[in-house]
Amino acid sequence: QETRSNEESTDESEEDESEEEPKLKYERLSNGVTEILQKDAASCMTVHEKFLALGTHYGKVYLLDVQGNITQKFDVSPVKINQISLDESGEHMGVCSEDGKVQVFGLYSAEEFHETFDCPIKIVAVHPHFVRSHFKQFVTGGKKLLLYERGWMNRWKPSVLHEGEGNIRNVKWRGHLIAWANNMGVKILDMISKQRITNVPRDDISLRPDMYPCSLCWKDNLTLIIGWGNSVKICSVKERHASEMRDLPNRYVEIVFQFETEFHISGLAPLCDQLVVLSYVKEISEKTEVECCARPRLDIVQPLPESCEEISSDALTVRGFQENECRDYHLEYSEGESLFYIISPRDVVVAKERDQDDHIDWLLEKKKYEEALMAAEISQKTIKKHKILDIGLAYINHLVEREEYDQAARKCQKILGKNTELWEFEVYKFKEIGQLKAISHYLPRRDPVLKPLIYEMVLHEFLESDYEGFATLIKEWPGDLYNNTIIVQAVVDHLKKDPQNRTLLRTLAELYTYDQRYGKALEIYLTLRHKDVFQLIHKHNLFSSIRDKIVLLMDFDTEKAVDMLLDNEDKISIDRVVEELENRPELQHVYLHKLFKRDHHKGQRYHEKQISLYAEYDRPNLLPFLRDSTHCPLEKALEICQQRNFVEETVYLLSRMGNSRSALKMIMEELHDVDKAIEFAKEQDDGELWEDLILYSIDKPPFITGLLNNIGTHVDPILLIHRIKEGMEIPNLRDSLVKILQDYNLQILLREGCKKILVADSLSLLKKMHRTQMKGVLVDEENICESCLSPILPSDASKSFNVVVFHCRHMFHKECLPVSNTVSPVQFCNICSAKHRGPGSAILEMKK
Repeated sequence: QETRSNEESTDESEEDESEEEPKLKYERLSNGVTEILQKDAASCMTVHEKFLALGTHYGKVYLLDVQGNITQKFDVSPVKINQISLDESGEHMGVCSEDGKVQVFGLYSAEEFHETFDCPIKIVAVHPHFVRSHFKQFVTGGKKLLLYERGWMNRWKPSVLHEGEGNIRNVKWRGHLIAWANNMGVKILDMISKQRITNVPRDDISLRPDMYPCSLCWKDNLTLIIGWGNSVKICSVKERHASEMRDLPNRYVEIVFQFETEFHISGLAPLCDQLVVLSYVKEISEKTEVECCARPRLDIVQPLPESCEEISSDALTVRGFQENECRDYHLEYSEGESLFYIISPRDVVVAKERDQDDHIDWLLEKKKYEEALMAAEISQKTIKKHKILDIGLAYINHLVEREEYDQAARKCQKILGKNTELWEFEVYKFKEIGQLKAISHYLPRRDPVLKPLIYEMVLHEFLESDYEGFATLIKEWPGDLYNNTIIVQAVVDHLKKDPQNRTLLRTLAELYTYDQRYGKALEIYLTLRHKDVFQLIHKHNLFSSIRDKIVLLMDFDTEKAVDMLLDNEDKISIDRVVEELENRPELQHVYLHKLFKRDHHKGQRYHEKQISLYAEYDRPNLLPFLRDSTHCPLEKALEICQQRNFVEETVYLLSRMGNSRSALKMIMEELHDVDKAIEFAKEQDDGELWEDLILYSIDKPPFITGLLNNIGTHVDPILLIHRIKEGMEIPNLRDSLVKILQDYNLQILLREGCKKILVADSLSLLKKMHRTQMKGVLVDEENICESCLSPILPSDASKSFNVVVFHCRHMFHKECLPVSNTVSPVQFCNICSAKHRGPGSAILEMKK
C-alpha cells in the first residue's frame, strides 16, 4: 500500500531536469473524486464543457463539476460501468454496464430508456443532437453493433449495423459519422446513406483486443484519429467524385498520417495540429530484473507523413500505477478549454496547457529571471499570479547573491522605477553588503528624488575611499539632491589632512559654485589653473570679482584672458586692465596688441606706450603698428628706433616725416641693400632721390649693376652710363646692358603696339560715326523749331518750307537760323555750340 506522503507529493507530474520547458501542467481532480476513489475505482469518464460524468466499478455514475465536487449520483448497476455517453447539449446521458444494462435518460427530463442484454455491453453512444426530436438515436455495442431509433408511439426500434467480427470495443459518434472498433479493425458508417465507407484493419493482431483496446477520437467532423497498440493513424473522410461512384459509397477514407509510438496507446486527443498521446509503459525493475508496470506517459507529438516529432513527454505518477494495465487508463478532453483528463482506477489527473503564469513560474524555478521579467512585461495584462515588481525584486536579489552588483544596480533603474521607498530600501541593502559604490551611478536624480540622506550617505562612502569617484558624482549630480553645507564641511575636513589634493580642491570649487559662493570657487580655480575658470566667470558674471585677478588670469591662459577682457570692455575698462598690468609689461603688450588688432582707435592714448612695448617684446609687429597707427607720435617713435638701431623702422619714419634723402642714405649706408634703395626710390617717385641714388652708387660697382638692372623703366639709363668712370670694372655689365637694350626694345614695341591699337580703334569709331550720321532722321508734327518754338512742319502741307536738321537732332526753320559770317558752307547748331558740345554741323536740309 502506498504511503500518504507519496500520494500527496504527486500534485504535479515529475519533470526531467532538462532545460526544456514542459508544455502541460498537471493537478489531481480532488474534492468529491478523492472521496469516491477511496471506496470505489473509476472505470470510465466522459467530459462535457459544463460538467464531468464519472463511472465506477461498483456501478455508480457521478456528475461532477470541474473542481471534482459531486453534484448528482446515479445507482445504475451493481457491477462495472463500461461507458458513459453525453449529447452535445449535456441534457441526455447514455450508460452501459458489464451486466448488460443500457440506460438512456434525460438529466433534466423524465425521458428514459432501459434495456438489459444477455451479454456485457461495452459501449454506448447517443446521437450528438439527441436533444432534438428527429435525432432520437443511440448505438450500443456488445457482440454486435445495434442502432436504436425512436419511432411511432415513442417506441424504440433496434437495427443491426454490424456483427460477426467479435465484440465491439469502442465507438465514437460525430455528426453523421459513426466510428467503431471490433476485434478485426475500425469501421466508419455514414448515417445519411447508411453505408459503411471504410474498414481500417488492426496492425498488430498479436495483442489481445480486450487488454489493449482501440482508442478513437474525432478531431473534427471529417478527421478520425485511431490509436491501437503502438500504431497511430489519422484518417480523413472525403467526398468521392461523381465519376468514380458507380456502386461505391459517396465518401471514402484516406489515411493522411501514420506512425508508430514507443509504447502502447491508452488514449488520444487533438491539440491544435498536434496530438496528445497517453501511453502505457512497462520497464525492467533494477532490483528484481522483472518487467513491471511503470508510470504512464503523456506525450505531445507533431504528426509527420510517416513518423512523428516528440514535442514534450511527461511521466505521470498516478496512484496505483504499479497495478494498472493498458485498458485501465483512459484519456478524455474538453475541446473548448484544452483540458485533458487522465483516468485510472484510483486517480483522475487533469492536464492543462501552460499559460504565461506557468511559463514565468518555470523560468523563475530555473533562475532565468531576465526572461521571466521580459515575459511578464509582454503579458502584463493577462498574467494573474505574478507581478512585474515581485519578479524584478527577486531578480535583483538573485544578482546580489551571485555578487553581480553592478548588474543588480543597473536593473534597479528599470525595476524600481519611481518607487522611492523601494529605492531607499535597496540602497540600504547595498550599504549592508558594502556595495554603495555599485548603485551610486544608477540612483534617480529627477522624478523621483530620494531623501538627501541617501545621496549624502553615498557621497561620504566615496569621500572615504575614492576621491575621483566622489568628484565624478559631484559633477554629475545636481546640487539640490543633498545638503551642500554638510558635504562642503566634509570636504574641508579632508583637505585639512591633504591640503594640496587637487581633486578635492576642484570638487570643493564645484560645491562652492552650487552654493553660489562664486568668489571662493574662483580663487580655487585660479590656484589650480583650472580650465573651467573662464566658463565660471562668463556663466555667473563674475567680472567684478576678477578686477584684481587679471594678472592671475593672464598667467593661467593669456589668450583666453585677453579675449575675455576685450569681449567685456563694458564690465572691465581698458584703463583698468592697463593699470592692473602696469608691473607686467609683457602681458600689457599682449593685451594692447590684441586691442589694436581689433580697433586701431580704441587704445589710441596708449599708442606712445606701445612703441616701447613693441620694441621690447615684439619687434616684428612694430613696423606694421607704425604703418597702421595714426595716433603714434612720430618723433618719439623715431627716437626709440634710432636708440635701438632699428633701421627699417627708422627708414619708414624718416620717409613718413618727409626726410626721404636721410632715409635713402640710411638704406645705402646701414643696410647696403641696393634693391631696397631702388624700391624706396620707386615708392617715392622723386627725381632728386634718383639723382642721389646714382651719385651714391657711382663708385660702387655692385650698386651700379643693381641700378642698371632696375633703373631702365624710371630714369634714362644714359644718365647713369655717362657717369661711369672709364676703366671701372662692373660685375655683369654685359648682361646689364643687354637687359637695358631689351627693356628699351620692349618699350618701343609696346609703344608701337599701342599706336596700332589706337589707330585701329580711331578708324573703327570714325566709320561707326559716319554710318550713324548717314542715317535718316524722322521729322514729324511733334518736332518744334528750337528758335521760334513753333512746329517744325507747317500746318498746310501744300506750302513750301525749308528745315535744317543737325546731327545733334536739334531742328530749325531755315529762316530762323542766323546768317553765318564765314564763307564756309558748313553750319553749326547754335545750342550745342553755345554749350561747347561739339561742332553740331548740319546733316540735312529739307526743302519743299
